[in-house]
Amino acid sequence: MASLQDVDVPPIQDEDAGVMGLTEVDPSPVEQTPIEEREKSYFPSEQQGESWGPGAAGANRSGTLGLRLGDHGVVWWLTRAQRYSSYAFTLFTAFHITNTALLPLLTRSVSESNRYLLLTRPYYQSFLTEPLLVAIPLVAHISSGIALRLYRRRKSLQRYGAETKNDRRTIPWPALSGTSALGYALVPFAGFHVWTTRILPLYAHGDSSLINLSYISHGFALHPIISAMGFTALVGIGVWHFVWGAAKWMGFAPSQVPAYESQKTLVRKRRWYSINAISAVVTTLWLAGGLGVVGRDGKVIGWIGKEYDDLYRYIPFLGTG
Repeated sequence: MASLQDVDVPPIQDEDAGVMGLTEVDPSPVEQTPIEEREKSYFPSEQQGESWGPGAAGANRSGTLGLRLGDHGVVWWLTRAQRYSSYAFTLFTAFHITNTALLPLLTRSVSESNRYLLLTRPYYQSFLTEPLLVAIPLVAHISSGIALRLYRRRKSLQRYGAETKNDRRTIPWPALSGTSALGYALVPFAGFHVWTTRILPLYAHGDSSLINLSYISHGFALHPIISAMGFTALVGIGVWHFVWGAAKWMGFAPSQVPAYESQKTLVRKRRWYSINAISAVVTTLWLAGGLGVVGRDGKVIGWIGKEYDDLYRYIPFLGTG
């Protein structure tokens, strides 16, 4: 009878291998925190956004504009509504800064800039283009952002089992990024601007054909301090929100520096300074054209000036009496 030492035993390739050649591995910890709770930024990453939802694992079909088809979660759809609505609104913003800032800077004349305004305004204030480029994207962008924040709040309360009002008070709201804070701060300024330049003329005079850069100049002449402060806040908050939001969508935000980057801290600082520098340049150009040229043109005389006075009387804290 042969001894055990004489039996040929196949060599074990893995020193950790056990019975039947299976390799023993250490168990990995189970991730307990949902991905929406781990996400500190207001804007989820592309990879995370595509994985949220009941059918995300098997939904790999791509449609137009890079949208994935199939069953997706609420966060996935709200994020894309917020993103693509900002793309549409960017086209209007480009037209607007050209008409209200760049052209006045180039022509150094409000009356000359009004001519270009009348030529280009029909392209983004027509019956069809204004809802598509301004109204619908703006409403979709704001409402999706608010809905996204409320949805994350509700999921957080469900996760921690908050049942009473006191329980809900102990659970903090989702973190609010600087870009989102600027967006919420921009809403009242943008709303007031839309009301005074579009809604109020339609209500008071039946149309807004007389509204141009001279209407803004007239307001600066009547109320220089309030107009300058409001215009500066509108432009500054708006530009910083637009530039930081665009950087986030393009993956250029400081928080999006890859973890494997060897000089992560340095790259984050460079991105932070670059984004703020671009914001400062755009804001300076806009204010130079708006305050430096349009804001200094003075009051409008004649019957048009009286029409402008009548419009400003509708504003409680700007009424001329």
